Amino acid sequence: MRVRRVVEVVGIGAGDPGQITVEAVDALRRADVVFFLDKAGQARELSDLRQVILDTHVPGGGYRVARVEDPPRRRDGDGYVEAVADWRARRVELCAELIAEHLGPTETGAFLVWGDPALYDSIIAVVEGVLAGGADFEVRVRPGISSLSALAARHRITFNQIAGAVQITTGRRLADGWPEGVDDVLVMLDAHNTFLEHLDEPGATIHWGAYVGTADEILIAGPLVAVAEQIVASRQRARDAKGWIMDSYLLRRSAGGV
Repeated sequence: MRVRRVVEVVGIGAGDPGQITVEAVDALRRADVVFFLDKAGQARELSDLRQVILDTHVPGGGYRVARVEDPPRRRDGDGYVEAVADWRARRVELCAELIAEHLGPTETGAFLVWGDPALYDSIIAVVEGVLAGGADFEVRVRPGISSLSALAARHRITFNQIAGAVQITTGRRLADGWPEGVDDVLVMLDAHNTFLEHLDEPGATIHWGAYVGTADEILIAGPLVAVAEQIVASRQRARDAKGWIMDSYLLRRSAGGV
């Protein structure tokens, strides 16, 4: 039986090396090459954190690192969906080149994905795009601890209230209004502090966190009207200092709120 190349998509948690699963560690230890999609500027710190995770769990090395600059997403002209589609297409091209150049016929390569690969991340789709282009390899996906799971754990809360539903959404969609039928909303990818549009929601609370699982972690929680401006100010200071931010939050209202 012919041995195929393997590409592992490995969820590495929210930043804390202790939050990576045993399954993910085993996958990293089998990797012959690790693919890094480096962010430009100060966001290269994200690559440094990936390296810390590798150094922690694969201390003997034994793997190669193949790097490429992650293409920036175009933010002018085209609409959001079109811009993301274009960005993913360019990522497919880059990853196809990485795999073709650096992954041998019987080797295993790994992409390290923040949080869980299934939650607002494009690498699974990108790798499938490489396969659709004619490449030949097996894909394996290792789940990780999501930033939302880490957020809830840090705040010592649950996602939902008794018998209630929870919805995971983006700041862009939250701007259209509080989702119907749910009292608990987990929000990611909010660049515009969209929670400010819900200050009139009776009894609403927020549990917010940035850089969760890292040494720079920031946590703020309380009644939305009381802590909203504190979150805005803290978020801006952190972004100015580091040049990038990764944050998420849970918006909650009393069960049955309207």
